[in-house]
Amino acid sequence: MVQRVCIENRKDPAVTMRTTSRDLPELLRPDGAPVRVLVVDDEPDLVEVLSVVLRHEGWEVRAASDGAAAVSVAREFRPDAVLLDVMLPDIDGIKVLRLLRAEAPHVCVLFLTARDAVEDRVAGITAGGDDYVTKPFSLEEVLARLRGLLRRSGMARTSEGSRLAVGDLMMDEDAREVTRGGELVELTPTEFELLRFLMRNPRRVLSKPQILDRVWSYDFGGQAHVVELYISYLRKKIDAGRPPLIHTVRGVGYVLKP
Repeated sequence: MVQRVCIENRKDPAVTMRTTSRDLPELLRPDGAPVRVLVVDDEPDLVEVLSVVLRHEGWEVRAASDGAAAVSVAREFRPDAVLLDVMLPDIDGIKVLRLLRAEAPHVCVLFLTARDAVEDRVAGITAGGDDYVTKPFSLEEVLARLRGLLRRSGMARTSEGSRLAVGDLMMDEDAREVTRGGELVELTPTEFELLRFLMRNPRRVLSKPQILDRVWSYDFGGQAHVVELYISYLRKKIDAGRPPLIHTVRGVGYVLKP
């Protein structure tokens, strides 16, 4: 059971939250680490209350009060999601979004805006924002939208069970079974571990050194060709005769995505 704190924010009428206790599964990054959220707003009270609630979700939180700081923090923090105010003192939120996406194309962005005109909402979504909430908003709504964005994007998964899914590719980690389109795929132990690492990081480009370190647990001393070899094995079993899921990013590494 995930307990929700009761927060009464008298300073900021833009935020409301009811006392609640709900059975919600913990949301984690695909690799099992806590979700990372960057909160960008120039209202300190709002940032504080949002940060408290997000940390009670078990997530890691960083904050920035302007656009330049947001880009700098994101470069080091590498967030999975960003709560981004449209009206910032130096750079408007839409420009900040473009700068963030230039370095992290798949980061989820939820706009916080006091503007309720249709054209402002359309501008935010057209610029690449995933969703928006209009002030005043409830923290329950922000949490619900964030959780939905993270799940749909593949940037996070629930802690319940041991099943991973990317498109029609399914993995039961406990049973060590893999299926593609409902058909069982037989894998060697090394192939299974390689695929599990890819499936726990969907849409993330993984370099050969990262894969060597995580799957083989030590540095092969430059023998990165072993990764290429096992990727080719996986492709023959996972992608043969089907739309490819394993993609090569030339000069960088590999990514698993529909």
